[in-house]
Amino acid sequence: MMGRAAYRELLMNKLAYLLVSSVALLVFACGGAPEPPPEASAPVIVPPGAQLELLFTRSLPLVGGLTEGAAAAPDGRIYFSDISFGEVLGKIMRYDPATGETDVFAEDSGKSNGLIFDAEGFLVAAEGAENGGRQISRYDVETGEKTTVADNYEGKRFNSPNDLTIDAQGRIYFSDPRYLGSEGRELEYMAVYRIDTDGSVVEVTHEAEKPNGVALSPDGSTLYVADHNNGGENISDPEAPAAVQGAMRVYAFPLGDDGLVNGPRRTLVEFGSEVGCDGMTVDEHGNIYLSSRSLKRPGVLIINPEGQEVGFIATGPENQLDPAAAQGIPSNVEFSVGDDSNMLYVTVDTSLYRIPLGVEGYRPY
Repeated sequence: MMGRAAYRELLMNKLAYLLVSSVALLVFACGGAPEPPPEASAPVIVPPGAQLELLFTRSLPLVGGLTEGAAAAPDGRIYFSDISFGEVLGKIMRYDPATGETDVFAEDSGKSNGLIFDAEGFLVAAEGAENGGRQISRYDVETGEKTTVADNYEGKRFNSPNDLTIDAQGRIYFSDPRYLGSEGRELEYMAVYRIDTDGSVVEVTHEAEKPNGVALSPDGSTLYVADHNNGGENISDPEAPAAVQGAMRVYAFPLGDDGLVNGPRRTLVEFGSEVGCDGMTVDEHGNIYLSSRSLKRPGVLIINPEGQEVGFIATGPENQLDPAAAQGIPSNVEFSVGDDSNMLYVTVDTSLYRIPLGVEGYRPY
């Protein structure tokens, strides 16, 4: 015979079974069990079929050099540097997407390299050495008037300002290496500096052998720096000693609330013996776009904040062997603004290209 306790346990098990069965029937009648929400898919950065479009190739009789520093004006026009070697003046060019025409904005750029527009619509330029301005300058693009923002740190002239970015507070971060010019160096380090809104200059870091491209993460908590040590300080001098290449890396420096480095750097990309990154920019998702000058794989290398590759745009043939005959070598990248904020502009050799992407660029203002 079944005892009272055993009978009670059997009864409870049957009741539990009936309850579960009833719930299952109810779910089935309502269309089945709800599926878990789908995971958010990553945006397609480079859409299938997207191609680089050639917009401009140098026709002026400049000597050597390259195009650099594309910057999008509030009206959508693209300003970029056309850098020459020697005593020949560099130019700032201006491309108009509405007409497809390119004209000269500044006949004497002060050997400008990186360019960027600030929140007030002024064009800010990093002017280099080799008869250049060796300063950060600001243009009123309506009148063409240029003023000096800063040309020294603690009374010593900059080496050769190269690339720049601006944070949400209007502070200008810029790199100050030396690749060209016979002018004597006054500063001990090739460093990254910041110009505050009151005009004061502070050193952000000199923990890079030769800082080049710079960018800020969308939240302003990270400064990205390309360490591009080609081993020489005057590449246009045919009598200069043979260069011994140094660091070719991309670093991430953490920034505190004061906008200064507050922790150890991280290496995001190690190019090793290959030539590394020049200019860079970021998109709305925080991905970093690197102008990779590697002869093995020249193009725009797109990485996430952890340094993982998430996209690539080839600008030239792979596995090139002769640096003197290299083709399709990028120097800088920048997104447009407004309705065209998904359009990426790329300076390559002595040309300007663009390509539509599946994401938009980021601007703090």
